[in-house]
Amino acid sequence: MRTIATCVEEILVSQPFLEDALTRNILNYSALAEELRDPISKMLRKPVKSGAIMMALRRYSPPKEMANKIKLNKALQNLGDITVRSDLSDYTFKNSPTLIQAHLKTLEIIKDDSHIFYTFTRGVHESNVLITTALKEKIEEFYKNEVCTAVQDHLSAITIGLPKDNTKIAGLYYQFFKRLAWEGISLYEVVSTTNEFTILVEEDVVDKAFSAIKGLKN
Repeated sequence: MRTIATCVEEILVSQPFLEDALTRNILNYSALAEELRDPISKMLRKPVKSGAIMMALRRYSPPKEMANKIKLNKALQNLGDITVRSDLSDYTFKNSPTLIQAHLKTLEIIKDDSHIFYTFTRGVHESNVLITTALKEKIEEFYKNEVCTAVQDHLSAITIGLPKDNTKIAGLYYQFFKRLAWEGISLYEVVSTTNEFTILVEEDVVDKAFSAIKGLKN
């Protein structure tokens, strides 16, 4: 059976930013209760008073497991090196039987140069190539027979080293996404391996993004 309290919880859980602001006591309870009055009335199919909603908001306790919260805080403190690579270009191609051949040609020319930044990600319907812009002409030559659906230059990658047990910690990636969203930073691409997490942003916001990520570590 639904109650005002369960409706409040349902709304807050579906809106993490709102829940976060509430738990940090930076919201006006009265104003929020008034805003939630109509949706909760519709959920309960009867009119409700703002005062009752405000009481439920004040009593709300986010369903967070304390053990995981401790692990999460420890993981953020133990993040590895944060590195930035600039002057990158990103290509998106439709998958095809010949796409892998272009990928192999690219690997052949970068195999002995550790300074080249390169990732190849294959999805269900499309594949993504991220490479140092200096090799832009080579990529366009190797993939000239493929269908390119998007190209973006002037990108930077921020790579964060993750603790070895990061796959066991719920909400770790969410902390990065939340912090960047709070700063109004849009992500162009996300690439990850088991112990590394890379975000791709436009070059004009890379300094702001780096500071946001470093703030989590500190």
